[in-house]
Amino acid sequence: MTIALEAPPTSITLRFLALEITGRCQLTCPALCYAGSGPTRDHGSMTEEDWNRTIDEAVALGVKDLQLIGGEPTLHPAFARMLQRAVDAGLRVRVYSNLLQIRGEHWRLFEHPSVRLATTYHSSLAAEHDAVTGRTGSHKATRANIAEAVRRGIRLKVAILDRGDLERAERARAEMQALGVHEVQVSQVRAVGNAAGTTIPSTASLCGRCGDQKAAVLPNGSVSVCEMGRFLTAGSVKNTSLASVLASDRWAEVTASIPRRAGAALCPPDCAPNDDSACGPDNSGPCGPADDS
Repeated sequence: MTIALEAPPTSITLRFLALEITGRCQLTCPALCYAGSGPTRDHGSMTEEDWNRTIDEAVALGVKDLQLIGGEPTLHPAFARMLQRAVDAGLRVRVYSNLLQIRGEHWRLFEHPSVRLATTYHSSLAAEHDAVTGRTGSHKATRANIAEAVRRGIRLKVAILDRGDLERAERARAEMQALGVHEVQVSQVRAVGNAAGTTIPSTASLCGRCGDQKAAVLPNGSVSVCEMGRFLTAGSVKNTSLASVLASDRWAEVTASIPRRAGAALCPPDCAPNDDSACGPDNSGPCGPADDS
């Protein structure tokens, strides 16, 4: 389906866009994954053409920062082409990968000055890390690829999730810093996806700035306020333009439903994850869950 690009309404300001290009992942992270990704999930109904059009629309809307996430984004057959397209369009791109298996061509793309890399590291102990990911050997592989990224001089941020054991998280932080990772963030787990269990998704788990000059597109084309707020969607880029979705009454409704925290600093447009961000899956900083004290 071809959708003609249209001039965006002047009221739309979008500076950051996350593209969740696949639900497939080699890991299951049964108690943590906010997207409920796993080996049996597919890449969704968005075609490569759909994603390319969305990237072009993002540029037309003034987006400067793009994030490719999943699932594991490198598993998408068009990942390298989409990343290259975004870079060629002048976008800064953050790739959020589990760093389990990285191909040679991907390493070369990650070395581009407009590309940044992010991952999650769960524990300095292999058994603990593997228990979180649901895959034996994931600790060894991810740690080795973190070291390889550092060796290559790739700008890398590592998120460590505090699941109620801050001492474990701090040990993992110290290990990453000793390995040469300069950007390490310890964050709390949000009650979204697998981490929510049987709890109904709630805006109380969000930072309070979702949908504020940023959005996310899910594998089926639905536009959400962010990848963490995936239960709040407004239209699909499969049958209309991104600009039309963001200018819709439904988008206004879902963004208005998110409680704004008094005194919380505005999250930068390139959050989730970003070195300057205060919200997103790898950062809880001053823009933490809305029900925080």
